[in-house]
Amino acid sequence: MFRPGAARKEGEYIMPLSGIPQPDILAIDAALRLKKAGDSFAFALPWYQDPETLMLVDGKAEPYDMPHLTAMYRYLEQHGELYWIEWRTPGGDFEPVGDVTLWQEALPIVIGRKDLRGRGIGHRTVAALMERARRLGWRELYVNEIYSFNTASRALFEGLGFAPCARTPQGARYRCSLD
Repeated sequence: MFRPGAARKEGEYIMPLSGIPQPDILAIDAALRLKKAGDSFAFALPWYQDPETLMLVDGKAEPYDMPHLTAMYRYLEQHGELYWIEWRTPGGDFEPVGDVTLWQEALPIVIGRKDLRGRGIGHRTVAALMERARRLGWRELYVNEIYSFNTASRALFEGLGFAPCARTPQGARYRCSLD
């Protein structure tokens, strides 16, 4: 799909802020990949209606509706590379289990399938995006905010070299040098 402000180049979507072509697929390993997000994402609505997930993401349990979800994904697409995190099923197909955005200023990630949390998916996903950022010549990445009570996210990002760089009302902003 063509987005206003973006240029088409042989079927590739060009990020409007940086002019960098976004890959359709970023393979992480045999069981995990990132797929460029598309216009169909109703499958993600349950992730953003789950109170536990919402507390980790937004610090409140107010569920999203489809217009809110659409607005969030459009915003993320305008600021970075939005991907579905896809997990290989026992049948060999890939299915979306979360989302992540490679955005130098924020790097938001959600593992929507609660049964898959704690299995290294977030770690492998963020590590792969850190490598992509290095290849793009970026020197640092930020996580806009991790809530102080979100110990899993803190452990994930700290384990990959991110460190708190500023306090926020409910937690901290994190930074990682990619040099």
